[in-house]
This record gives sequence, structure tokens and C-alpha cells, in this order.
Amino acid sequence: MTAPLTPPPPPHDQTPHNAWQAPPAGGAVGTTAYEQDGPGMKTEVREAAVITVGVALGGVLLGLLWWWLAPHVPLVGGVVDKSWVVYLKDTEGEQAVGVDGTFTLLALAFGAVSAVVVFLLRRRGGVPLVVALAVGGLLGSLLAWRLGIWLGPSQNVIAHAKAVGKGVTFSAPLKLSAKGALMAWSLAALVVHLGLTALFGPRDPDPYQQSPYAAPAPPAPPAA
Repeated sequence: MTAPLTPPPPPHDQTPHNAWQAPPAGGAVGTTAYEQDGPGMKTEVREAAVITVGVALGGVLLGLLWWWLAPHVPLVGGVVDKSWVVYLKDTEGEQAVGVDGTFTLLALAFGAVSAVVVFLLRRRGGVPLVVALAVGGLLGSLLAWRLGIWLGPSQNVIAHAKAVGKGVTFSAPLKLSAKGALMAWSLAALVVHLGLTALFGPRDPDPYQQSPYAAPAPPAPPAA
């Protein structure tokens, strides 16, 4: 008798559950994820650039407020040995300290407000956004500083003293003695934005709750 013929087993590459499959056409594994992440990063960089410019332009308002609210330092001019000299009218006054303090307080307030506005517009956060706040705050402070000096009294105090006359009180030019005040805007913006992100920002999903390999819950005990 002839042994019955059995059909050969199907090839391994035709099984429906074969774990070893060829990578999809068009490139290596991970190309799709890379292409999806690329435009997202480009969008974040564009948004960061817009935020940097917007925050920096806020320095115009800061400069105007500093020029308007800063205390005036009184000076008096006179002639000594046929030469003009200028000196402080009130040697014990604290107006010069008030000029720096006004700029610092205004910069802190602008930093907090800019951080709140940016957070409300874009809650996701991100490194480009934080860098934009820091750089924009510094540029805005520099713009406000130079604008306030330009709007304030003349920098040539001798010529100003001659123009108003001997013994007449006039205001000293705006001067920012504490250059560290230029960092107040950026520091306030970073602290407030990080705090808002930590408290009200979106949370990342828990990977353990969404894992497909999580162990099933034990069955409930039978009712007594």
C-alpha cells in the first residue's frame, strides 16, 4: 500500500500572526514618528519667536511708565571759580534709589503679567516658550531703559544748568544704577510661568494605567 500524501505545511511568511515582517515601504522604522515630530517643533519655534517679539515690544510701555512714575532727582547749578558746577540739592534724599526701585517693581509686574498671558494662550508650555519669555523680558527691559533715558531730562547736566540759570533747581537725567534690575522681568516671568504650569498645566497620562500588558483585576469573591 502507498502511504497517504499529506499537504506540506504553509510557509512561515504566510502565517497571519508572523511577528517578523518586513518594514513598511518608504524608509526605516521610526521615519513616520520623526516626520510627525518635525512640524511640531517648527511650530513651537515660530510661536516662540512671535512671543519674544511681543514681550519685547512691551518694553515701550514699561519705559513710558518708568519715565512717568520715577521720582525726580533735584539738581542745582552754580558758578565756582568762573566754572559751572552741578550738585545735588538734597544730599540725603533717596530719589536716586527710588528710580531704580520703580524700574524693578514695574519690571516684576510686567514679567508676571506676560507670563500669565502666555500661559493662557498656550498651556502646553515647552522649552522654546520658556526661552522666549526670558529673552523677550531681557530685550523689553533694555528697550524700556533706553526709552526712559531718551524721554527724560537732558544728559548734559552742565548745559541744562546754564539753560535754567544759576541756583535754579532742575531734574537730573534718568539713570539706572543697579543694572541687575534689567533681569527682573525675565526672572518674574519664568517663576510665574513655571508655577502656573505646575499647578494648572496639562498632565501627562500615566503609562501604567494605559499599558496593554497590565495584569487583569482579580475576580470578585463569590457571594456568601
